[in-house]
Amino acid sequence: MSKAGLLPSKNRLENIPKLISDFYLLKPIHSEAKHKVSFGTSGHRGKATQKSFNQNHILAITQAICDYRSSQGINGKLFLAKDTHALSYPAELTAISVLIANGVETYIAKDNGYTPTPAISHAIICENIGTNDKSDGIVITPSHNPPSDGGIKYNTPDGGPADTDVTKWIENRANELLENSLKGVKYLSIEEAQNSKHLHHFDFVSNYVSDLKNIIDIDAIKSAGIKIGADCLGGSGMEYYRAIKSTYGLDMDILHDYVDEQFGFMHLDHDEKIRMDCSSPYAMRGLIDLKDK
Repeated sequence: MSKAGLLPSKNRLENIPKLISDFYLLKPIHSEAKHKVSFGTSGHRGKATQKSFNQNHILAITQAICDYRSSQGINGKLFLAKDTHALSYPAELTAISVLIANGVETYIAKDNGYTPTPAISHAIICENIGTNDKSDGIVITPSHNPPSDGGIKYNTPDGGPADTDVTKWIENRANELLENSLKGVKYLSIEEAQNSKHLHHFDFVSNYVSDLKNIIDIDAIKSAGIKIGADCLGGSGMEYYRAIKSTYGLDMDILHDYVDEQFGFMHLDHDEKIRMDCSSPYAMRGLIDLKDK
């Protein structure tokens, strides 16, 4: 009998300590095609256990992005985001160590926060108004993929995802670095990078939420008396929903606004995997059950 739409049993949940250990300990084999960097418009995604998303990948990809920035004369700020997947935080720390070693002015969320892609795009666009020192961004996320997965993508100075010519450049350079045992990768220790003057803590939440009123008629929503249910799915938008509710006084119930790296509250998708897919009636079973609340 299919378990799609049901909550996962404990033996289906991801072993987070092992997953993070695999990120650091397992090394990709450059001659194995499935271990190589494959950088599409949604970035590179993979699994630490399968040697397709490990620390070496992040070292190589981040250096490749630094090299691309240099080749294009991009010398402004770099906004760095992570989501709530277990691999995202160690990947962020690794990326920071490379960015700072390359002298990149790096901006991360204050209080070790989580940042969704739209907030990074917003920060890039706002920063690039009226300046020649173009800024860009990196988002560490595998989107709605299972808890075992990791991902990293690059946003260009227009705020959007990098075009295929850019991603191919980054992919080729990253694989070249992997094949050469990371020769050419600059990086510092985590402690050195964290204490660097080039690392800055940025309030993405306030900047994004305060600007919503300029594109959304908040008063119309309030006057209509709409009751809103916002399911954060344990993702990077949780602090944003809280800020939207408090800033604009909306009648909003917020669900799953806490970090659970196993995503044990998610209902199993059609293939009985945990996946935060808001288009799936199976994964969204918990929210659908609240539709008449």
